[in-house]
Amino acid sequence: MSDLRKYLAVSIGAGLIAVATTCAVAQEDSSGYPAKPIHIVVGFTAGGGNDIIARVYGQKLSESLGQPVIIENKPGGGAIVATEYVAKSAADGYTLLVGASGMAINPAVYAKLPYDSVRDFVAISELASFPLILIVNPSSPIKSVAELVSYAKANPDKANYSSSSASFQLVTELFKQKTGAPMQVIPYKGANDSVLAVISGQVTATIADAGPALSQVLGGQARALAVASPRRMEELPGVPTLKEAGADVDAVLWSGLFAPKDTPIAIVRKLENEIIRIARLPDVIARLKPLGILPVGNSSDEFARILAADIARWTEVARAGNIRIAQ
Repeated sequence: MSDLRKYLAVSIGAGLIAVATTCAVAQEDSSGYPAKPIHIVVGFTAGGGNDIIARVYGQKLSESLGQPVIIENKPGGGAIVATEYVAKSAADGYTLLVGASGMAINPAVYAKLPYDSVRDFVAISELASFPLILIVNPSSPIKSVAELVSYAKANPDKANYSSSSASFQLVTELFKQKTGAPMQVIPYKGANDSVLAVISGQVTATIADAGPALSQVLGGQARALAVASPRRMEELPGVPTLKEAGADVDAVLWSGLFAPKDTPIAIVRKLENEIIRIARLPDVIARLKPLGILPVGNSSDEFARILAADIARWTEVARAGNIRIAQ
């Protein structure tokens, strides 16, 4: 064997040993995780959809990983406060973020953010999705999406909608762009307030997640015109999707688990596998489904692709609607 071949053989062999050693160390690191309590930070108040999701998954993680999982609520600034906090935390798997679709929407509407949703985080897994419902007051003469669009075009100075966050505003702006319906946004502090604004007749309509809207629709306090999800909701089989109703809108908000960048891949994979397993547990599905929350559980790579695609999509919607928020 020539000297060059000997050199290559030795080098390749050493490289394979190094890779094997690295994998073994990563596996060892993962097997020792967690060795202390895990903190999951939620950028919203207790009792809301994202908080409930965090606590349901957190309990199951605690049971399987053998360590307490502590939920910390840090509301403020459209979840920017909590997101920045986790971005600047140690990348050791002990401080995680339950981030909503605002991870994709905030970069689209805020002129400046103290973090980058892609570069400063590892997307671990999508926890759940939220079907959205377009509702009006039950006493309203508007009984379909087509009638809402016609009303808005005939009454541009009266037609409006309530919105509790940039996420709902952008979904509604997408609806406006696709249908040409001129409606003015009226901001509210929370999703419940936004739904109540419709029920009380303060606004023409709203697009809200199923959590606060579904019970009102089922109870007759609100009328559902359509759902924004790709498929009809099982709880509302007679309500069409927006696409079925003639509006080319397909939008689902989500909630996912994130870790600071540079978190060891072995820890990310361990958490990813746990989330995928938990999302399929019958008691988890039974707990979240009545709230209009659908457990998901997907791979880190798939969730990262969803995040990137949503950032691009909502940035285009925000630009078309000239929506920009100073920060």
